[in-house]
Amino acid sequence: MTKLYGLKNCDTCRKARKALEAAGHVVNFVDVRDNPPPDEVLSHWLDQFGPALLNTRSTTWRGLTDDERQAEPLDLLQQHPTLMKRPVIEHDGAVHLGWGKPVQATLGVS
Repeated sequence: MTKLYGLKNCDTCRKARKALEAAGHVVNFVDVRDNPPPDEVLSHWLDQFGPALLNTRSTTWRGLTDDERQAEPLDLLQQHPTLMKRPVIEHDGAVHLGWGKPVQATLGVS
């Protein structure tokens, strides 16, 4: 099973989900606005991706004050799950960030 974390109204997440399902993946979609990932999951992702996990081009990020932006990434993601770069995809024990060509190739989606 493939778990896709994102937002239901995110175009990239919808494209990723549709492509994964078309490639034969059974996708469990998790909307992070409705069901934020637990702290231990966020910590694991931060260990793997570092600051790349934060979407600093998002509307949510632009709405933060300079002081708020200085908070630890884990604290920011706990308070604002929509700050997460999307999608985050868990498949066969590996975690992938985004929906670029390398992620698509790794997951067998063309």
